[in-house]
Amino acid sequence: MRKPPVPAASPLASPAIPAPGEGKRGVDGYVGYLLRQAAAAYRLRMERALADLGVTPPQFSVLTMLVAYPGLSGADLARLSLLTPQTVSLIIANLERSEAIVRRPHPTHGRVRVIDVTAAGRLLLDRCKERVRATERGLLDGLPADEERVIRRWLVKIAREESDVMEEGIPGTGRN
Repeated sequence: MRKPPVPAASPLASPAIPAPGEGKRGVDGYVGYLLRQAAAAYRLRMERALADLGVTPPQFSVLTMLVAYPGLSGADLARLSLLTPQTVSLIIANLERSEAIVRRPHPTHGRVRVIDVTAAGRLLLDRCKERVRATERGLLDGLPADEERVIRRWLVKIAREESDVMEEGIPGTGRN
């Protein structure tokens, strides 16, 4: 048997959740929360833009990094794509199954596998990039170029500072 709904005036009723841009979800909110909120909105736009191509935003990120930086290991891909090694492993398996990439033995390291993007994978990535560029144009629409540069520099500054903190004490980074 279903319980009757709780009347809005009841002390048990949840308060109204503010829409993005209102209350703590607006300009008076914590910057970190606003960044996360914006990232979630952007990811949703990306998912919608890439959906009919059968590509997820993390797959797009991995393909992009593989083309930009050939010869990456799975661990390198995880770091560059901001994904877990387990997620990258699944993405690699799915991209290989769809023939967007191929894996082959490394010429000198027996256990290492080199990942190459196929011609079909490059074509798919080109189609994805068209969608992503359109999505980003929509995101930046109406924003003056000088303000866009400020935002980009600020985001890079945050990432660099955090990267310095994360790499402290990690062997092989020269920061231990």
